[in-house]
Amino acid sequence: MTDRKTVLAAASEVRCDPQDSEQRNVSNTDPEEEDKSTQDSKGTWKIPSLQELEEVLHSAPRSCRHGDEVWPNLYLGDMFMSHDKLGLWQLGITHVLNAAHGKLCCKGSDDFYGTTVKYYGVPANDLPTFDLSPFFFPAAEFIHQALTSGGKVFVHCAVGVSRSAALVLAYLMIHHHLSLLSSVHCVQEKRWIFPNRGFLRQLIALDRKLQDEGSNEAK
Repeated sequence: MTDRKTVLAAASEVRCDPQDSEQRNVSNTDPEEEDKSTQDSKGTWKIPSLQELEEVLHSAPRSCRHGDEVWPNLYLGDMFMSHDKLGLWQLGITHVLNAAHGKLCCKGSDDFYGTTVKYYGVPANDLPTFDLSPFFFPAAEFIHQALTSGGKVFVHCAVGVSRSAALVLAYLMIHHHLSLLSSVHCVQEKRWIFPNRGFLRQLIALDRKLQDEGSNEAK
């Protein structure tokens, strides 16, 4: 069991300074150095408990707008911005990922955005009982393909702090090999987020799965 203060300190020390969104580990430092504060003596990163993760999320200042660029060319926001087609066009958005697809508050569809924007809808409910994990890899791949092709992605749900935030965190973990704590810190630098407890448990499970797979590949 990790010490709670250690986890909080680790999250505040890890710095996110992406330079090129096409790289799998984008940083101006060595990837091993970037995540060293969340790694133990065996070189594996520390997986936080649910309580520790919630404390890290609570520690961030509550400041977010309708949309924030949380990674190069990757925006996280709310339904207000998702309905502003002119504003999205002015930002140069080429791809929209709606984590609240099919909900009355979120109008997203291929027809709504037209042929100039590629749309992907995830019909998620913002409930701890909803299993978002089957969408982690498909959504991450959608974002990855968009960014590596030179596009700009807007990921949203109703408020832009739970469903959509969880998918952005999963993307950073899957395609940039960041730990969950490092991913949270990267996004927190730009936007306040707080996925519900069910999503946090699923992200912790993803963190453990990715670490296990990395350990097996290294053998």
